[in-house]
Amino acid sequence: MNRKILLFVFALFLLLAGCAQAQEKPLDKIGVLLPHPVDDRGWNSKGYQGILKVQSAMDLEISLKEDIRSSGAVKEAIREFAEEEAGLIIGHSHIYADIFMEVKDDFPSVHFVSFNGEVEGDNITSLHFDGYAMGYFAGMLASEMSEEGTVGTIAAFPFQPEVQGYEDGANYHSPSVNVLIEYVESWADEEKAVEVFHEMKNKGADIFYPAGDGYHVRVVEEVKKEGLYAIGYVGDQIDLGESTILTSTVQEVEKLYEYVATQFKNGELETGNKYFDFQEEVISLGSFGQEVPEDIKEWLEEQVDTYIQTGKLPHETN
Repeated sequence: MNRKILLFVFALFLLLAGCAQAQEKPLDKIGVLLPHPVDDRGWNSKGYQGILKVQSAMDLEISLKEDIRSSGAVKEAIREFAEEEAGLIIGHSHIYADIFMEVKDDFPSVHFVSFNGEVEGDNITSLHFDGYAMGYFAGMLASEMSEEGTVGTIAAFPFQPEVQGYEDGANYHSPSVNVLIEYVESWADEEKAVEVFHEMKNKGADIFYPAGDGYHVRVVEEVKKEGLYAIGYVGDQIDLGESTILTSTVQEVEKLYEYVATQFKNGELETGNKYFDFQEEVISLGSFGQEVPEDIKEWLEEQVDTYIQTGKLPHETN
């Protein structure tokens, strides 16, 4: 009996030691997939800047592949990363989630990370920007600033929570406002997005929220030409025109990259779907444009602060 106990304790010791060694395995290399080029001045650019900061701060080797979208190209890139012994593979889009789910069991020594997709199981994590609130506050500002009483959002896809948030925030603050919503069905189709913009302008819209990371800059440029107003998307877009941009809904991708790398290195990166909002300081409103009066800035900042502190949006507290 004593011999069996000793054998059990010894086996348990080996198991725990193995787990500790797995968690303490140094993070030397990260493989990163971007769906579009790094110079898009939007989502992919922010992802690239984020991974550069992680590389510098943590002295890691980064293997980056851009403009990777097809299933075959993604799987080939994963194989190459695995052969290079990358312990962490990050897909900078929701499009990677399903493919990662399909292949993750073939690469048990790799932890897969994607954005805004649904995942489950071992060695995979999806990071979600909870965009509803940022869209809500953008909608409140748009309805407050609109002279025509019509505002528009040029969205990429119906599943974007910030689009519903924009409509709800605008309607809550000003029930009479007309909110136009159209979907480009693409993150990067600039021509379609500009076409939708002109259609909305012809319907009387004077404030626009181009919620697509590949076309938002082009739309803002068109808005500027027409002397109208826009809400920036993904990054702080104030540099596109202080007299055009009212504010921006900012997603701090860089902070999430640092979070992922640090958690993984410490053996603490949880699997499954993880959600981030204003409270985690990875979503914020950007700089206010010069056309936004000071009292409106203070009013909206108070609304955001209340949400951060209570987790309740204006319609839930009034």
